[in-house]
Amino acid sequence: MRTSRARIKALWRAPAAALAAVAVSAIAPAAAHAHFSLLEPACATEQDRLGNPQKSAPCGQADPGMPAEPTGAVTTYVQGQTITLRITEPIFHPGHYRVSIAPDPESLPPDPEVTPGSTPCGSTVIETAPKLPLVADGLLVHTAAFTGEQSVEIKLPDDLTCDNCTLQVSEFMSNHALNDPGGCFYHHCATVTIVPREGGGAGSGGAGGGSGDGGAASSSVSSSSSSSGSGEGSTASAGGSAGDGGAASTGDGGSAGTDASDPSDSSGCGCRVGAAESPTMAGIAGLLALGLLRWRRRR
Repeated sequence: MRTSRARIKALWRAPAAALAAVAVSAIAPAAAHAHFSLLEPACATEQDRLGNPQKSAPCGQADPGMPAEPTGAVTTYVQGQTITLRITEPIFHPGHYRVSIAPDPESLPPDPEVTPGSTPCGSTVIETAPKLPLVADGLLVHTAAFTGEQSVEIKLPDDLTCDNCTLQVSEFMSNHALNDPGGCFYHHCATVTIVPREGGGAGSGGAGGGSGDGGAASSSVSSSSSSSGSGEGSTASAGGSAGDGGAASTGDGGSAGTDASDPSDSSGCGCRVGAAESPTMAGIAGLLALGLLRWRRRR
């Protein structure tokens, strides 16, 4: 009789434990480790649905466990052309984007220095008058999640032509733990060819078509306590706690919906997809199952 009871209890406990496991997985938010995808110009490497690989500088070509697979795509532009940059940001982080062009990946500039704030990724300087290889900085500054695909126009330098050169799009992330590799940045590259305009000459580019046009209009970080766009550079600090970056920064206040960063995350990302939701039916069922299991054991 005792043996039969023991078997019944064992059979009952198995589905209860499984139900509890489902409940826990339903309540806990999923971890994620990627942040933006490059849609235009065509990315030089294959991207998964979250934009991987993208951590390692300069082009996400050396992410651990995810070798880059070339697409072979080449986008052709005309000297001095205003081009469109399109991105999506599947996993939100406050920050901004920058664009550089060089003959090859090895000639791209390094990621700029970062000043820690409440997290290791506090703030970084935005160049309001970028010079090659930097073409634009402070693009798509944001402290809240985008509602969908984003696009911004960038003017190519009037005097630049190249064959199969590398255009880099990098994202600076504030309020974030350090990635390993990549630090506070994510990276994508595109292979582009820039051909001379018909008739040649730089006069058709119009007045004021210098390298500073690329990002000056959008390079300032909005802040309720400071003016923007003054001087050669401004400090971007998006989404951290008030005052991140010290007196010289123009730090944005915290933003509702910012993903919490966990420096203990073994991937170096510490990202979360959204905030934890209220318990679902599966969660409630799991809690009831755990309570019933404890009651049975006491008997």
